[in-house]
Amino acid sequence: MRKALQVKPLENGTVIDHIQAGRAGKVSRILGLENFFNMWIMACNLDSKAIEKKDMIKIEGRELSSQESNLIALVAPNATISIIKEGEVVEKRKVVLPASVHNFIICPNPNCITNIEDVNTNFKVDKGDHGIEVECCFCEKKYLIDGVKIRT
Repeated sequence: MRKALQVKPLENGTVIDHIQAGRAGKVSRILGLENFFNMWIMACNLDSKAIEKKDMIKIEGRELSSQESNLIALVAPNATISIIKEGEVVEKRKVVLPASVHNFIICPNPNCITNIEDVNTNFKVDKGDHGIEVECCFCEKKYLIDGVKIRT
């Protein structure tokens, strides 16, 4: 008889579900989970009825704000956030793509003022034909979100 490993349900915290397969690492970096000392679990390439494969993250003892949830939308636009309290789901929401992000993305353009002087970055965000696009408000260059570095 095979024993199955099981993860106990969260008592209090957040579940981020329906992350596109292979993107949970990016979500964990956005949230700074490498510096989070409570229990958190990242599961990758899980079977899904809605999408073929998905990733999921469970975080004990941390409730994501709407702002944090919306930053997740940059790399996982179909993710859902479930807030758990005393073992019950008390809130479930979809992530919403923000219209802009401030001091969160590093501009890839080496000639951009944000890379030359101590200036916070500011990017407009839009859904493009090939994925999430960001446009630097200073140098006006556009990039796919997968082509930029995110500050953690």
